[in-house]
Amino acid sequence: MKKLITLFCFVLVTSLTTDLMAQNFPDLDKSPADITSYPRNNPIVKVIYGRPLLKGRDLNQIIPEGKVWRTGANESTQITFFKDVNFGGTDVKAGTYTLFSIWGADGFTIILNSNLNTWGTYGYDPAKDILRASTTISNLDKPLEAFSMTFTEENDVITLHLGWDTKTAAVQIK
Repeated sequence: MKKLITLFCFVLVTSLTTDLMAQNFPDLDKSPADITSYPRNNPIVKVIYGRPLLKGRDLNQIIPEGKVWRTGANESTQITFFKDVNFGGTDVKAGTYTLFSIWGADGFTIILNSNLNTWGTYGYDPAKDILRASTTISNLDKPLEAFSMTFTEENDVITLHLGWDTKTAAVQIK
């Protein structure tokens, strides 16, 4: 009986200790964050955004046409310019901005906003827009499962490309 009580106490203490030592971490986010910058070393521009996935959904269900979108998932996308630039035809001072967008059937508007550290579009205030740049939407040859942003450079002009599903848009940075 003494051995049985000792064994019971050992199991109880071990169980409690294990529960106390265990950390309750949340599951990984289904829309991981991504950071892209150009150039990689000593960047001129950097974008931090959540990368949502289609997962069989229709793009129009995820991005409401004609309404402000956070341009990614989770927290609002942030873009940092490390020096003064011309973004989509408008001069912009070096600094960090929130990047929102409006997708339409034929056009795309990208918005730089001064209200930082917002979640989704909840903190979006059009009075804090720094600029709105319009461009066209093109079709991709192959659909993208994950919303993606990348940079290219040609003749000292950097282009920010945004793409998802079969749609893509681009904004020039000089």
